[in-house]
Amino acid sequence: MTSVTPGISDQYELVVGLEVHAQLSTLSKSFSSDSAAFGAGPNQHVSPISLGHPGTLPRINKKMVEYAVKMGIACNCTINMRNHFARKNYFYADLPKGYQTTQDHEPICIGGSVLVRLADGTSKNIAIHHIHMEDDAGKSMHDQHHEDSLIDLNRAGVPLIEIVTQPDIRSSEEAGQFLTEIRKLVRYLDICDGNMEEGSLRCDANISVRLKGASKYGNRCEVKNLNSIRNVQRAIEHEFLRQISVIEAGGHIDQNTLNFNADTGETSVLRSKEMANDYRYFPEPDLTPLVLNEEYVAQIRKSLPELPNELYNRYTTELELSDYDATIITSDRDFALYFQELIKHTKNYKSAAHLLMGPVKSYLNESGISINNFTLKPAGLASIISLIDSGKINNSSATQKLFPAMVKNSAKSAEELATELNLFINTDKNDVELYIQAALAKFPDKVIEYQKGKKGVLGLFMGEIMKSSKGKIDPQKTNQLLIKELEAK
Repeated sequence: MTSVTPGISDQYELVVGLEVHAQLSTLSKSFSSDSAAFGAGPNQHVSPISLGHPGTLPRINKKMVEYAVKMGIACNCTINMRNHFARKNYFYADLPKGYQTTQDHEPICIGGSVLVRLADGTSKNIAIHHIHMEDDAGKSMHDQHHEDSLIDLNRAGVPLIEIVTQPDIRSSEEAGQFLTEIRKLVRYLDICDGNMEEGSLRCDANISVRLKGASKYGNRCEVKNLNSIRNVQRAIEHEFLRQISVIEAGGHIDQNTLNFNADTGETSVLRSKEMANDYRYFPEPDLTPLVLNEEYVAQIRKSLPELPNELYNRYTTELELSDYDATIITSDRDFALYFQELIKHTKNYKSAAHLLMGPVKSYLNESGISINNFTLKPAGLASIISLIDSGKINNSSATQKLFPAMVKNSAKSAEELATELNLFINTDKNDVELYIQAALAKFPDKVIEYQKGKKGVLGLFMGEIMKSSKGKIDPQKTNQLLIKELEAK
């Protein structure tokens, strides 16, 4: 790992811009009817168009356009009503056409920003330069044959959007949070599964450093194809120190394209950084300009679901949830949808959040399933909250006994199972008094300690009372009676 003399790095500022590629979840490819499905045998989803045969003509995928507009609206971009495609020319073995069909001067989405929340409680808007549409290349495999590299062109032509930020990011944390928000957005919009490990979401990071207070950017290096949020952060942290050490030693930062080694946490030169003129961009002659209208954009805007930041703001203001609760619930689209349905059946929003993030999340993790496969419906979970709120059962009985029983017997009501399990609270005050007296009699020395000011022994008494009552009491009311009894001694 590159090291820098302590204090030296504090004199420098990190500057990062990200290019995030999201593979769109369309049924067919960008410019042909070939299947875009993942997981087929090598070269099964190809045709003369995706193979780049002479004389073939592309046809634009309408869903690709719709999904790009959705993402643009979600990122507060201006939708470009007239945009066109361009050819980006370069040779690579898995690029059968010899060029990529992309967008250059007139992308579909311009400007915009994404709000990120940082660990210190502050928020920052990361500015977006543009979002454009393009098709993907195929896949080269170098480990399938002892001598040759093999080419699978199933991915060639699969639609992508590329979200390009301004050089607005100043820490690895900001980069990680931006990627987290992008992944949430594509999942909420249902336009990409956001799986970085499978390559559905990929990130290139443009990284440079400059002295604090300087207005001119330093030479940037681009780290390619980072396949996890953590690796993006690790690459940024390594490059920050590497570039500082080069500059401090009197060297010069060459504008190179780099590879990141996840095992060592270090970068290495892949090739010299290409400039835009290396690609010989020119307008795609086989596709007419794409012209949208306000009505089309308005319809898409109307169809959008509530997005993570909108839900977060509503949960923290209207529902008065904590920042932590709102962040956890909105971090996963399906989790948020379950919560949305849950609060239709209960007004105790805080209990709903705690039950969802406690017993439910633990059960899902232990079972290795998602909320979509959870057998207990939101109405059933709400009925548990109702029993707690009405004072019929206590919280520990509800979470430790009733909840597991309802998961196993979701056809039965909470009332039925609570009755079968004998969980209803004993409301007979005389019985509660007997439990209290028995606990005090068992620990007379602790009674004396309490009277001398050691209030912590209350927990001991309450534990004994809960044990002897088998949890069938109201802890809050019992605690009040216990204190009253101790104060009277």
